Amino acid sequence: MTESTAANALIESSLVWDNHGCMPVRPHDESFLPQLERYRAAGVNTVALNVGYGEQGIEDHVRMIAHFRRWLMEREDDYVLVGTTDDIERARRQGKLAVMFDIEGMNAVSDQVSLVQLYYDLGVRWMLVAYNRANRAGSGCQEADAAGLTAYGRRLLDEMERVGMVACCSHTGHRTTMDVMAYSKRPVIFSHSNARSVHDHPRNVRDEALRACAATGGVVGINGIGLFLASEGDLVEAFVRHIDYVVQLIGPDHVGLGLDYVFDQKELDDAVSDPTAFPPELGYAAGIQMVPPESIAQIVERLLTLGYSNENIRAILGANLLRVAKQVWRGS
Repeated sequence: MTESTAANALIESSLVWDNHGCMPVRPHDESFLPQLERYRAAGVNTVALNVGYGEQGIEDHVRMIAHFRRWLMEREDDYVLVGTTDDIERARRQGKLAVMFDIEGMNAVSDQVSLVQLYYDLGVRWMLVAYNRANRAGSGCQEADAAGLTAYGRRLLDEMERVGMVACCSHTGHRTTMDVMAYSKRPVIFSHSNARSVHDHPRNVRDEALRACAATGGVVGINGIGLFLASEGDLVEAFVRHIDYVVQLIGPDHVGLGLDYVFDQKELDDAVSDPTAFPPELGYAAGIQMVPPESIAQIVERLLTLGYSNENIRAILGANLLRVAKQVWRGS
């Protein structure tokens, strides 16, 4: 059996979970949503779709969730809205794509802790603390982080634990991250982050924080944005290099996929043109390259070449994230 054949067979027989995908966050635009089929064609069974980030507020997030939910529910032959882990396993058996939602930053709840329950009921399964800049909960990764996790941030983490929502520290400042890891009683994730020791960028994560994530029982989802992978070269090779580094550091049971693929390149280009959120001196500019879902087979091939076992690859492809979901989500 060739490596390519072995990779495809392994993908077909595994749960494949991309923990962060980015459709346009425009509540009246369905034009890109049919491209969700690219996930299924690439062998992905489960995806978390972003419904808002950064400075966007409550109305922005609720509008996006309503938009996605209606579109998906009208296509029940192809998609399953995720409520429990049983839904993920059912969707895989039926050849459908299981879809949940995620939120990038606690601005989504503003000053109202009770919104955490509403978001969970509507399908949000993880939320990160801060998006590059500080909010009421803590600091972002692209600024000074002297204060760390705030008292309000601790209240939100308590509520997330109560309702079953996973806490995430991607985009979050280092001190705030370490405070979250120390405070949390359940697994914490980096949904879409890379190793700063492999490529030095403020969006990437220090070894200390990667170890702390593993100590909670959490998972690091490797990010496919070229700017965070390497300064140049083959993006898939760089992606696998980050996987291998993190596996060697904290073990194969704590690594997953969080491609962070943005389907609308123009929306990405427009976003990074904001110098306050995306300082150009940190490399943000139009035309950022990304690892697409179609690269998953190549990723698996390269892991096989490195000598990874089928069991460890299955863990990275999705079993690790499923384990965290079963530990944290209510009713799972």
